[in-house]
Amino acid sequence: MFEKMDLGQLGKMFEEIQEKAKKLEEEQESKIFSAKSGGGMIKVSANGKGEIVDIEIDDSLLEDKESLQILLISAINDVLKMVEEDKKASALGMLGSNLFGQK
Repeated sequence: MFEKMDLGQLGKMFEEIQEKAKKLEEEQESKIFSAKSGGGMIKVSANGKGEIVDIEIDDSLLEDKESLQILLISAINDVLKMVEEDKKASALGMLGSNLFGQK
């Protein structure tokens, strides 16, 4: 499979992949994902690196600690799942473009 492949070309391809990966990581940092739970009573936002950057809590939940905890966990899990799915899709897109010669 690799008998006729020029090692120089292979090295160049790896460099391109590294550059695209770095660019993708920078793009991820600027993306914001948000998830709501409890009919919008809780909203959690995270950046593309999976860091929670904002949490909004409806005042009516401040008296109900158990519900607040449940809804927070749900919204956090949902937003982190969104971040992971986006990372996978972006990585597959990047690899696909390199493997099939698309830019």
